[in-house]
Amino acid sequence: MHGLQKIEKELSGYYLADEISSVYQGMFIAIPEEYWVEFRKILTAQLIKLLKMLSKKVKLSRFKKHPRGPKKPKPKRVFDPKHPHVSTAKLIANRKK
Repeated sequence: MHGLQKIEKELSGYYLADEISSVYQGMFIAIPEEYWVEFRKILTAQLIKLLKMLSKKVKLSRFKKHPRGPKKPKPKRVFDPKHPHVSTAKLIANRKK
């Protein structure tokens, strides 16, 4: 309904799955079981039509991807001869001697 390219480019699968799992659990708590029986009775074509109608109402902006920007390069370490690094293992080994 929204276009395959738009969905693949802009829609976050993570946010969509999170929404579906949250709503799914809530619906089974809030809506009695006898209302769900009606969905077992409808034909596949009717279910497809219903799902398409409902998908038109989805606000895609709620499930937008948030692409990560490029990583910043690590700054180069500056060696200071006055404070050279000594590993902890070497310090412990020297204490034991």
